[in-house]
Amino acid sequence: MTAVPVPLPPGGPARRVPVRRILCLLPLLLVTVVAVQHRSVLVEGFAQLRGAHWPWLLAAVGTTCLTWVAAAVTRQGAVVERLPGRRLLAAQFAAGAANHLLPTGLGASAVNLRFMTVCGVPLARSSAALALYLLAEGVARVGLLSVLLLAFPDALRLGSLLPKDALGPLLAGLGALALLLAGALALVRRLRSAVLSFLRTALGEARSVHARPARALALWGGSLAFPVLQAAGLAAVGLALGLPVPVAHMAVAYLAATVAVALVPTPGGIGSVEAALVVALVAAGGPVAVATAVVLGYRIITVWLPLVPGALTLGALVRMKVI
Repeated sequence: MTAVPVPLPPGGPARRVPVRRILCLLPLLLVTVVAVQHRSVLVEGFAQLRGAHWPWLLAAVGTTCLTWVAAAVTRQGAVVERLPGRRLLAAQFAAGAANHLLPTGLGASAVNLRFMTVCGVPLARSSAALALYLLAEGVARVGLLSVLLLAFPDALRLGSLLPKDALGPLLAGLGALALLLAGALALVRRLRSAVLSFLRTALGEARSVHARPARALALWGGSLAFPVLQAAGLAAVGLALGLPVPVAHMAVAYLAATVAVALVPTPGGIGSVEAALVVALVAAGGPVAVATAVVLGYRIITVWLPLVPGALTLGALVRMKVI
């Protein structure tokens, strides 16, 4: 019996949408958009670096590279499972690019959450590890700032950092937010159950991590090294451009600015970080023009130069199904 050929429908067979290929190209597209939006900052930043002392700029580049190592060590310290080292380091480099393309913290968090789940860590425990990382990094940053302020009480003129009568509204806003969250937890049973379940998982993960000295050392050592390296990078750029501010005071200015700007949800802090750093360096005693040049140069080294290779790494990791 001869088979009767079945005619294909008009238009031929349906093609699958290359979702993964689109995701690979999306970081580069976003980088292009962000670069075009901030092209004046890029031009001015590169112009400021032309007359700098190159050994100090190389030191700033070196400390920037070490921040990815510190982030990888801290991420490993937040989970009990052994994560693949090279892929973990590559994920931190890619997460840095993602962090400058999405509101602060969301890009890196999404990349690392996906990386841990692909490595076999359950989603609930991956989320708990992410929360533990953020908590450790925040505690280390604020703790380091507090120690430096005690050691160098005259490092910042705090009156110039905050507008007059700004503390009252800020505390009132934080209090209102706390009351709103408490009310939501009290009234919405599902939300309360989800939060309690997450807290139980997070506490269990924290106990498991701290039961292993190597993991605890990696978590807290990496969390402390990360802001130290960032502050050292800013200080190196300050020395390269001749900013007349002591290194310790520049470190205090950096930590104070980044703690303050953590509440501003802009992509990678672009815009808000620059403004906060300039204000902090001026409060530390630096001239406005030189402080602005230092901040522009620092952001060129830490944000804009790694952005394209970071986006390419992010696309490659997506293509390889590492994230």
